[in-house]
Amino acid sequence: MLNTLQRGFSLVSAIFLLVVLAGLGAVMVTFSTVQNQSLAMDLLGSRAYQAAQAGIEWASYNIGVNPGTAGSTTFVPGTATTLGGNLAPFNVAVSYSASSYTDATTSGGSPVTVWIYNVTSTATFGTVGTPDYVERVVTAKMR
Repeated sequence: MLNTLQRGFSLVSAIFLLVVLAGLGAVMVTFSTVQNQSLAMDLLGSRAYQAAQAGIEWASYNIGVNPGTAGSTTFVPGTATTLGGNLAPFNVAVSYSASSYTDATTSGGSPVTVWIYNVTSTATFGTVGTPDYVERVVTAKMR
């Protein structure tokens, strides 16, 4: 037969065990949420880098078409200058400057003008200060 001092001891143990298990469950849910958010931000960062690279490729094409000139553009979602596919939601600002220098003379005696281009492409997604904001900047020097 149970002593009157031992009554209710199993109830206290059960409540303690339930509190500990609920705490562990909450920690696991929080950990899972953080992991999913981290994975989503990593994916957005990779896509932002690809969008910035697309801006560099745009500049490279324009330099080939119009050598010796500077240029800039902005790809804006939902307009005629939207990037396609998975890169469509990114704003991409591209600019490049052109500078020239005269290289050694050729065998015919005339100097050769060489153009150097400094290209900067910035891809952004979201609003600054929000948890889903991502920005990637890619720079390149072309000749």
